[in-house]
Amino acid sequence: MVKTPAEKWKDTVIKYRKQCQKIIQVSKNVRYAGVINQYGRTITGIVRSDIKPLLKSEQVKNEFFILSTLMNLRKDSEKAVGKLNYVLLEHQKVSIVILQKNNMTFYVSMDGKAKDLHENISKIKKLI
Repeated sequence: MVKTPAEKWKDTVIKYRKQCQKIIQVSKNVRYAGVINQYGRTITGIVRSDIKPLLKSEQVKNEFFILSTLMNLRKDSEKAVGKLNYVLLEHQKVSIVILQKNNMTFYVSMDGKAKDLHENISKIKKLI
């Protein structure tokens, strides 16, 4: 039986949601795991249940738009500098890790004081 585009899309969202659930389980320091497309639209995202989000809805939209624009613009330089490993944004309260696969951007925020940050990034990379 051939799947409809709607069914294929639903399967894709479920796949990314499962990956986000696994990312959340990597460490108690992971606050949020989400996937955004090349236009900055959220495909799926999970906030750890015991965490209060730091950003408001409009701030999240702006953040994702900026990051998707950055990731799209970087594609031109990929041949010269090599494939992107990950982007790390370190703030006082949180660290944000951005990884990309198949034109989808994985956005993961972790507590800023996480001691095992690079170890967690390695685990997350294996999950996507």
